[in-house]
Amino acid sequence: MNIEFPKDMIRGVFSIPTSKEQKYLKAKLQKMYIKNQLVIQVSLFTKQQVFHENISLDQINDYLNTFLELHFKSLELVSTEYIYAYKVTSKGKILTNKRRNSQEFVSLEHNKKKKYLIEEGTIVPPLIDLGIMTSEGKIVKAKSDKFRQINRFLEMIEDSISKETHLKIIDFGCGKSYLTFILYFYLTTIKKIKCEMIGLDLKEDVIKHCIEVAEKYNYDTLKFRVGNISDFKKEDNVDMIVTLHACDTATDYALYHAVKMQCKYIFSVPCCQHEINLKLNSKLLSPISNYGLLKERFSAILTDSIRAYLLEAYGYKVQVLEFVEWDSTPKNVLIRASYTGVEQKNNLEIVDKWVKYLNIEQTLYTLLTTK
Repeated sequence: MNIEFPKDMIRGVFSIPTSKEQKYLKAKLQKMYIKNQLVIQVSLFTKQQVFHENISLDQINDYLNTFLELHFKSLELVSTEYIYAYKVTSKGKILTNKRRNSQEFVSLEHNKKKKYLIEEGTIVPPLIDLGIMTSEGKIVKAKSDKFRQINRFLEMIEDSISKETHLKIIDFGCGKSYLTFILYFYLTTIKKIKCEMIGLDLKEDVIKHCIEVAEKYNYDTLKFRVGNISDFKKEDNVDMIVTLHACDTATDYALYHAVKMQCKYIFSVPCCQHEINLKLNSKLLSPISNYGLLKERFSAILTDSIRAYLLEAYGYKVQVLEFVEWDSTPKNVLIRASYTGVEQKNNLEIVDKWVKYLNIEQTLYTLLTTK
C-alpha cells in the first residue's frame, strides 16, 4: 500500500474493521496543535472507551498504510480541497476515489459579521491545549468549526444565566472535560460569576487527568469525582446540570437527579438512545420499525419527546434546540430547561398512554413515577 497523507488534510476516519475480533470499531484522525507542535491526533474507539495517540507528520504515512492493512477496510481523508476515499476489497486490492470538497473553510479573521462570546485573541488555556487556539490567541483554521460550536453552546447557556452571580454546576459524564474547562473559564473569567463545578465520570484515569489539568490552570473551585450517574448522591443547592452525550439511559439518570434537586437549569445533549429502539415492536408502527434507520431515528425523537414532556410535568420550561455536536455527528439535539415551578401534570397522562400503547420502557419515566 502506498497511501500518502495530503498536506492540507483536516481530518479523517477509519471504518469497517477487518474482523469481528478487531478491538477498535473505528478511528478518527484530526490535525491539531499540541504544545505548539502540529500533530495528527488519532482517536481509537472501542465499544466502551476512546483511546488517543498523537502521530507526528513524518510518521503519518506509515501509520495510515499499516492501519488500513491490519485493522480497517476503509479510510477517508478530508482536505481543504478534496476528499480521498480508500477501500480494501476481499482480495486485498485498494479501490481509490477522489472528489472535490464542496465545503468552504474560511478563516475567522475575515468573519466580521458574527460576534462570539469568546473572541479570537482572548487567551483561553483549555482551547490552546485542545488545539483550537494558538498560544497567541489565534484560531487554528482547521478548528474554526469547533470554535463556533463552543461559542454556540456558551450562547445557549448565556441566554439563561445572564442575571446570575453565583452558580453551582454538575457535569454528568464529563469525560475529558474539554467543554467543562471552557465553560468554567467563560463563567469565572469573562462573566465574573462565582462558580463551583463538579465533573463526574466512571473512568478513574480520565478523572485523574482532569484533576491534574484543573490544578495546572489553578481552577480551585472546579472539582472532579469518579462515580456512576445512576448512583449519584444528592447535592445541596445545585443550580445547573450539564450532560454532553451521556450515553443512552445515563441521560435519564442525570435528568432525574436534576428534577429531584430542582436545579434551575438543565443543558442536555442526549446520545445513543437505544432503550426504546430495542423494545419498539408495535404492528401499527411497522412502516417505521421495519426499517432500521427509520426505527432508530423515530426512537431517538420519541425518547427526547418523552424527556421534554416529563420535565414540563415537573415544573420546567423546556426547549428542544439544534446543537452542532462536538464531534460533528447527527446527534445535535440539545434539551434546554429552566425551572419555573409550573407543573404540566397532564403531560404525565400523555406519556403514560404512549408508554402503555407502544409497550415500551423509558428510564426517566420509570424513575419519576416509581421512586
